[in-house]
Amino acid sequence: MIPYVRQFDFTYGRRDQVSPLIQRVIADNPGPFTFTGTGTYIVGRDMPGARVAVIDPGPEDEAHLHALLRAVKGRTVSHILVTHTHRDHAPLSRALAEAVGGAPILAAQPHGPTVHASDAIDQAAMDEDDDADFKADVILSDGDRIEGGGWTLEAMATPGHASNHMAFALREENALFSGDHVMGWSTTVVAPPDGDMTAYMASLERVLARGFSTLWPTHGPAITQVAPFLKAYRHHRLEREAQIMARLAAGDETIAEMVPALYAAVDPRLWPAASLSVLAHLIALVDRGLVAATPQPVLEARYRIL
Repeated sequence: MIPYVRQFDFTYGRRDQVSPLIQRVIADNPGPFTFTGTGTYIVGRDMPGARVAVIDPGPEDEAHLHALLRAVKGRTVSHILVTHTHRDHAPLSRALAEAVGGAPILAAQPHGPTVHASDAIDQAAMDEDDDADFKADVILSDGDRIEGGGWTLEAMATPGHASNHMAFALREENALFSGDHVMGWSTTVVAPPDGDMTAYMASLERVLARGFSTLWPTHGPAITQVAPFLKAYRHHRLEREAQIMARLAAGDETIAEMVPALYAAVDPRLWPAASLSVLAHLIALVDRGLVAATPQPVLEARYRIL
């Protein structure tokens, strides 16, 4: 079982000092895919004139913008970092940059337009739609470093949830701002066509190998028992793959047949996301030559074990 972390103290719009170098302000956009809302992080010293970075400004929300401006008052925002371009993470970036005097926005290379996996899945309702208007001022690559007064952030490519997902390691605290790659309250949605299960599992192994002391997801509280949590996360994905193979062996041929059985204990509102997660697993199984798809591995295809 994954040792989920779901309880923490917060108030919308309040700046909380969560570590010596990190403050967090949570946007009032709760939902089945955002948990309590988007947690925007401010990295740097809490002292007048200090240079700080802001990570994941969040949705386009006037109240959240004002809360962030209050939180950084008296300090200089030197960088605005975005883990990925989904609409609950990126849209407020430009308004915040303009409000603080033109701080540069940094993110991974945009992935370009993608085709929805199925018209039956409303990815906008899942908060998985991209911010079509997002534009970074600086394109980050894996390993790039961003420095301020007493802090150093390292860009760490973690594709899987999104092809352009970038986590940020805070060297001074051996911590990782994990975006949506790892969340304490839930498993992560891996939704084709942009989500990729093979890439996700490889990224998970990479994070585990780094030995971080703390993970700071964009949604929910910190994960402090990092290695056990990541191993449970990995085990869950491998177990889900085995369950999918078992459903195929039992005679299920479609994702629509599998999801009610595989996710019987899950809120039905999450079943569209679950369908895409099953699709991501099936694509990986097809790529490995374990499963065949007719006509091709898409949401509506028929699947069988080879």
